[in-house]
Amino acid sequence: MYDLLIRNATLLDGLGSPPRVGALAVADGKIAAVGEVDGSARETIDADGLALMPGIIDNHTHYDAQITWDPSLSPSCALGVTTAVIGNCGFTIAPCKPADRNRVMRNLTQVEGMSFEALLAGIRWDFESVPQYLDALERRGAAVNIAAFAGHSSVRTYVMGEDATERAATAAEISRMKSLVLEAMRAGAVGFSTSTSPAHNGAGGKPMPSRLADEAELAALAGALREAGRGVFMLTKGSHTSIEFLERLAADCGRPVVIAALLHNNTNPDSVFRDLAAIREANARGRRLLGAVSCCALSMDFTLHSPYTFEGLDSWKAALPLEGEAYRQKLADPAFRSAVREEIARPAHFRLFNGEWDKVQVAGSGRAEYEQQTVGALARAARRDPLDFMLDLALAENLDTVFNALLLNSDEEAVGRMLRDPCSLVSLSDAGAHLTFFNDAAYGLHLLGHWSRELGVLTLSQAAWRLSGHPAKVFGIRSRGALKAGYFADLLLFDPATVNRGPNRRDSICRRASRVSWRAASACTASG
Repeated sequence: MYDLLIRNATLLDGLGSPPRVGALAVADGKIAAVGEVDGSARETIDADGLALMPGIIDNHTHYDAQITWDPSLSPSCALGVTTAVIGNCGFTIAPCKPADRNRVMRNLTQVEGMSFEALLAGIRWDFESVPQYLDALERRGAAVNIAAFAGHSSVRTYVMGEDATERAATAAEISRMKSLVLEAMRAGAVGFSTSTSPAHNGAGGKPMPSRLADEAELAALAGALREAGRGVFMLTKGSHTSIEFLERLAADCGRPVVIAALLHNNTNPDSVFRDLAAIREANARGRRLLGAVSCCALSMDFTLHSPYTFEGLDSWKAALPLEGEAYRQKLADPAFRSAVREEIARPAHFRLFNGEWDKVQVAGSGRAEYEQQTVGALARAARRDPLDFMLDLALAENLDTVFNALLLNSDEEAVGRMLRDPCSLVSLSDAGAHLTFFNDAAYGLHLLGHWSRELGVLTLSQAAWRLSGHPAKVFGIRSRGALKAGYFADLLLFDPATVNRGPNRRDSICRRASRVSWRAASACTASG
């Protein structure tokens, strides 16, 4: 007798095969039979035509801290996700010496939009090394399966301390870092992650530690994967990091390289396609490179208290370490504003904000007549420069004015082209991070509903493969990501006629540590 039997389901096998109507049986947590199934079960579900696919494998999350106090990984567990890859961009909490805990938490507060109070109250520091961290997660358990990267910034901080954000590493320090990466890989890490993105700044506006690494350091740490014989090298790249260099890393380490974040920029519309073309050419030469793309438009809520939208600008660096009155004076400084304005006006290969002021809306203000109007329109009406208008409004309201910016990936034709590209990996939910700005944890439901059902950019089978079988293959996640006998029963049962993400809403949630989370309503049921 089976434990669970689902009959009359439209089966999407996660491998891209055409849909077929059939049944699936589960025994001892694994798929026992699929297709034509005889026998009875302790529980039987008549799917009545609902679609059944493998659970979503979210390959870009930042739950490293949250999972220590919230094993449910809210909200992903309610959005069809059954496997989460944590530790992306090199931003992890292990390895970490007790003396560095405050530094690591303050870096996460800045770079990933997390609450320092929540991190301080919530993280259970019963580990120091990556093996100890993985053992702790195994003991506690979680609502979804977890794959964890060894993170460059944490490894660098563990070896170099305060110098991690100040200078290049010595040969001896690189050797120690490589030993830590190998230790993590031997303990079960899924790979090594890092970032060279100028948008990634830590406490006091200093670059995150990985940004101080030179090419020799990156090559050595990627080389640890060759020695380990497995794993993925994941990098969030700045414009100065070339695909050519990453192809050399792929050749040297012999492992897949996942390159984030490839997002479409309306003011430089061809740049992302040049990157994808370069990746495609590298693949033709036998290298395994993939571009991490998003199926969501990148839209952010922010205040000038923490304007992540602008913090990747070189001209904004002067404001990053400042607080209080010194920070407000910098925002009012005409020379500072002039430098920001000039930088935004220059074309860039990739940056978050590109001067599209008619896509920046006042979402919350003491002046109700401004709300739901764009900064561009308000500035024109006032005959003001839009940057001056935004900064002056924020300063007048003690920086509490809430803005919403539609930044990247707003051209659906271009995004659809990216989603169809064979060298792209559907990714970048950032679940667990940037909770004050955005949360795309429901990206999988958005792909199934908006891009497949509504627009037809992908078939339902293709979308299911993009969300399950494809990331399982890329990350070497065995026995998951497909409806096959012997595979784990990570299942998502949903109505293909209604599936989608719902509107975002901001909820205050009280757990061991208070935090703010975005939840997305969905028309689906998860099983497994």
